[in-house]
Amino acid sequence: MLALSASAWSQTDAYKNPELSFEQRAADLVAHMTLEEKVSQMQNVAPAIPRLGIPAYDWWNEGLHGVARAGQATVFPQAIGLAATFDTALMHQVATTISDEARAKYNQFQRQGLHARYEGLTFWSPNINIFRDPRWGRGQETYGEDPFLTSRMGVAFVEGMQGDDPKYRKLDATAKHFVVHSGPESERHRFDVHPSERDLYETYLPAFQALVQEAKVDAVMGAYNRVDGESASANPRLLQNILRKQWGFNGYTVSDCDAVEDIYKQHRLVPSAEQAAALAVKSGMDLNCGTTYAALTQAVHDGLVAESDIDNALRQLMTARFRLGMFDPPARVPWSTLSYSVNQSPQHDELARRAADESIVLLKNNGVLPLSPDVHRIAVIGPTADGVAPLLGNYHGTPKAPVTILQGIREAAPHAEVTYAPGADLVEGIKDGLANPAKAHDDALHAAQQADVVIFVGGLTADLEGEEMKVNYPRFAGGDRTDLRLPASQEKLLQALQATGKPVVLVLTSGSALAIDWAKQHVPAILLAWYPGQRGGTAVADALFGHTDPAGRLPITFYKADEKLPPFDDYHMEGRTYRYFKGEALYPFGYGLSYTHFAYADLQLDRDKAAPGDHIKVTLKVKNTGERAGDEVVQLYLKPLGETHARVNEELHGFQRMHLQAGETQAVSFDISPATDLKYYDEVQHAYAVDPGRYRVQVGASSSDIRLAQDFVVEQ
Repeated sequence: MLALSASAWSQTDAYKNPELSFEQRAADLVAHMTLEEKVSQMQNVAPAIPRLGIPAYDWWNEGLHGVARAGQATVFPQAIGLAATFDTALMHQVATTISDEARAKYNQFQRQGLHARYEGLTFWSPNINIFRDPRWGRGQETYGEDPFLTSRMGVAFVEGMQGDDPKYRKLDATAKHFVVHSGPESERHRFDVHPSERDLYETYLPAFQALVQEAKVDAVMGAYNRVDGESASANPRLLQNILRKQWGFNGYTVSDCDAVEDIYKQHRLVPSAEQAAALAVKSGMDLNCGTTYAALTQAVHDGLVAESDIDNALRQLMTARFRLGMFDPPARVPWSTLSYSVNQSPQHDELARRAADESIVLLKNNGVLPLSPDVHRIAVIGPTADGVAPLLGNYHGTPKAPVTILQGIREAAPHAEVTYAPGADLVEGIKDGLANPAKAHDDALHAAQQADVVIFVGGLTADLEGEEMKVNYPRFAGGDRTDLRLPASQEKLLQALQATGKPVVLVLTSGSALAIDWAKQHVPAILLAWYPGQRGGTAVADALFGHTDPAGRLPITFYKADEKLPPFDDYHMEGRTYRYFKGEALYPFGYGLSYTHFAYADLQLDRDKAAPGDHIKVTLKVKNTGERAGDEVVQLYLKPLGETHARVNEELHGFQRMHLQAGETQAVSFDISPATDLKYYDEVQHAYAVDPGRYRVQVGASSSDIRLAQDFVVEQ
């Protein structure tokens, strides 16, 4: 495009001038629109306005763990598996790769004149809700139960997605669902949450604040449910006071899909679409996923909302589109030359394998693993061994060449005799299940009896747990779970396999915690694979045969089968997650074994007394004392020792994943500050505060495996 002179620009509409700020251009463009045109641009399906040169655009795009629902794309482990890596650098690399593929797809769609859903640049990821209850089917989309881990992984994801160009955004990421939202799925359009102020500010808000203030996330999505009586998608306290005034958010907000419709149809807060749309806009909701905002034109005419409120919201939306370069010559916009060929490239496929390798958690090993390369006969049994669905979770793209777990094992053991038998249905009564379950059970036992080792691959898939869906099986309902145990069909088969006397390795696919009490007691080795993405089968085989050291860590607590959890619809944190749970976990937060061993030594704090605003440097040394290389995830927890205020048991405030050769020692350091790491929310003063008193630094391999500890004092 030829540069225009200043005089030429003076004769041109300001919004067409790429030398002006995005905010100036957006304001000018909005000023050119009629009311009807403005309203049309505030719904996710925004039509073209040819007279102004505005192309059609659909704001709805998904990229939770790879570009989703837009054809072939690299599929990484589900979000909960990415969290299990405890590796923020890897997360940033994964998100950068996702954004490369998204931009490349967008470039191709633009060349083809396509502007439909899943063909844009505004991505409704990540999901940073706190996985407070293991029954929640969408917990698989999150980074687990801990606010600190969720914040660190979420910041890395957003920064990788949005890019680092000083002017243009690569993509828009969206922090969702703001803010107190985690099931039950069947009630999400109707229920009202009343969190305590302490829980709101100490558990539910911190990750959103980190993404807004650190990662500069460009969009925030509201939730379906009510919070303290008001719709989360029309809540002035959340959307205006906290998000914009307290945190300084200057991006745009978007409702969850049809959440504005819920305001009058489900929550019944107002009687009409016009009133619901007006309430949402005036409360701070800029964009409606859905069609209820079509009623805004009439709402303005009826005096329910001012056109200036419409203008304010739309300026935010158009600023985002300008910042993404949608109205500028491609030569000005980084990433406009990304070729469609980057999608599913060999480099991206290899990164998917590495992410899956790092996500796998070794829950138990009595010496069976790693398997000998000389094993002759392997029986692979179980309902999730030979399918692609167990690799993907929900919100996924289409992988070009997915590797199932069975395929991965066969490729890793080319000289072994590998037999396969499904053995059991995924769950009792599932549609399109086994034709003859009894025969399948017997066939599996026969295969096991002929084998040197049995690998049982079972657990869950997104057919059972996920977003609100019509599912009603034993232990599953509506997308959520009613029981944490394995489906009975699988438990029965697993016990029968163990009774054969053959060594059994259990490989679990899941997006949430499983109460595998019996397996922990009886099965020799257990690997948790999550939903491991397109190279999941390769990664599982890597771990089984010792090509990698499985060193993922649990981002959630695994509870015992008989543990009485708080009611699912109770959002108080008492009794939930490792931070407040008083019982004994089946497997604790941060847990994960290795094929080698690590020793911790020389914990030092550079001061033993600190004022709230001071920083304390924590150092230690970690040594691989085993005979093979491996990864360790060093975790730092802070524990209050005083009783001034009710506090958490302990709380994660630092982690570092490291690779050490056999015999190698590495130094580790953390920086902590009482003002940020020890603050609590004072419900009387309505502000964060820090209690003076004694605290303990705990460093170890999990929340319950503390290797070193040292106390310090926070002074008044």
